[in-house]
Amino acid sequence: MNNDKACQIRSKLLREDRQPVEWRIFDEPLDYEQALAMMDERVAAISAGTASEAVWLLEHPPLYTSGTSARPEDLLNARFPVYPAGRGGQFTYHGPGQRVAYVMLDLTQRGRDIRCLVQGLEQWVIDTLAAHNITAGRREGRVGVWVARPEKGIGREDKIAAIGVRVRKWVTFHGIALNVTTDLSHYDGIVPCGITDQGVTSFEDLGLLLTLPEVDSVLRRRFEAIFGPTERARAPLAIPA
Repeated sequence: MNNDKACQIRSKLLREDRQPVEWRIFDEPLDYEQALAMMDERVAAISAGTASEAVWLLEHPPLYTSGTSARPEDLLNARFPVYPAGRGGQFTYHGPGQRVAYVMLDLTQRGRDIRCLVQGLEQWVIDTLAAHNITAGRREGRVGVWVARPEKGIGREDKIAAIGVRVRKWVTFHGIALNVTTDLSHYDGIVPCGITDQGVTSFEDLGLLLTLPEVDSVLRRRFEAIFGPTERARAPLAIPA
């Protein structure tokens, strides 16, 4: 069964009241621990009804994060700082040239279906890649978005986007990490998401030389097609010291 039809993401994940989601882009790389603190604060405010839903687009300095299922043996070389992420999944990498999107949505307004949310996030990335003529998709038993690489061998695939979410009081946080111009050698210090028989890729690795702002504009349009309207953040956001 088609996953899109199975949970009807394009209707289930829309808010009935069509309230816009704040869309914020950070111009400078953001420290990971600062980002977690800011997300915690925003999620609490959304849950309390004192702040709107939000999507934050940013980059991090080079680092590894460990999800709740991370295995110590999958950290091969701690060449960058390692942070516990508090999200599902295993080890992943964040760094320059990777568009991280932290997605803070109120699922009480969007169907209260976590599996459907994950499918919606995956579809968001798949649609963004399709707009750039990259064919990508889901894979049974593997979270994330994958691109077939037959030139590397039979059955070979590379992961171009990681998906990792957490839900607190039906408000989501964490989100996606999409490789645009990422230095893929930085993945050598971990077993990404615990998968040893496949690789990782990026827009650049696939021959597409795009800037983050170029990708951002498509991400926004494709997000709105699934989750509804967005609006630019109106005021600067205080970043904790």
